[in-house]
Amino acid sequence: MFDSQAFRRALGNFATGITVITTVTPEGENVGLTANSFNSVSLDPPLILWSLDKRSNNLDAFNQASHFAVNILAADQMDLSNQFARPSDDKFEGVNFREGLGGAAVLADCAAVFECSVHQLVDAGDHIVLIGKVEQFEAEGRAPLCYHQGGYSIVMPYSRLTAESSQSKPSDGDSKTPGRLNTNLYYLMLQAMRSYQADYLPLQMSTGLQTSEARMLMILTEHQSLDAKQLVDAVAMPEQDVRLAVEVLERKGLISEANGIYSISVQGHEKSDALWHLASEEQERVFAKFSDDEIATFSKVLKGLIN
Repeated sequence: MFDSQAFRRALGNFATGITVITTVTPEGENVGLTANSFNSVSLDPPLILWSLDKRSNNLDAFNQASHFAVNILAADQMDLSNQFARPSDDKFEGVNFREGLGGAAVLADCAAVFECSVHQLVDAGDHIVLIGKVEQFEAEGRAPLCYHQGGYSIVMPYSRLTAESSQSKPSDGDSKTPGRLNTNLYYLMLQAMRSYQADYLPLQMSTGLQTSEARMLMILTEHQSLDAKQLVDAVAMPEQDVRLAVEVLERKGLISEANGIYSISVQGHEKSDALWHLASEEQERVFAKFSDDEIATFSKVLKGLIN
């Protein structure tokens, strides 16, 4: 006999993203549910799909809908996944969203959102496959929340292969930066920073925050509270980027504003501690091959250049 439970567990070895699919009933009631069956279908026309259990209480709503939105959850939106997965009289309570095409809710701060018109409904076993035509979309570049082997997971960078590193390593007397570039300190600093960021930035983004948001949170941890001008100066970012980051961090409950002063919350401290831990681990990994004296000299040079 075919073992359905074993089949389900085997399918769980395929890591997927997690989405909240939303639509609106003819009476104007918001409908939403958590799903990990999302996938792409076609680029021309732009089509995507997801599937809905025929036993779902939301089946009628999606059968009658003209549009739906696929909200791909970011790494720090696990609570939203749980909220829309559980039965509730109002799954949208406390959720920040705007009304999208056809009235379907577009959730804030997701990794990406696809607003779709219903293209086709396909009967497939105990599910209905809903194919949507993407009418508009947005992508914030946030690391996604993932699902693997029955549990939540996050995207992490793939470690550089030792074999590849050894093959690409120059032999004695050779250099990856030949000629005058090899002695240009500014060029070497840029290359070192790019190499460092290639590994570190994916780790940072796995927390669900963009670089500007993470930097602001880590700085507020050190200063506790800053006004708008001090914040712009401290993070060394354009004022517009700071303003957008502030809006996101406030929505997430990581910082708060009172009388023009921005302060970090308890939840913000916890997130910041995780960011500092990632930064410290990556620093230790990268600089493990250097002696304490070499690191101290390097730090002295950098501080001298900054000042």
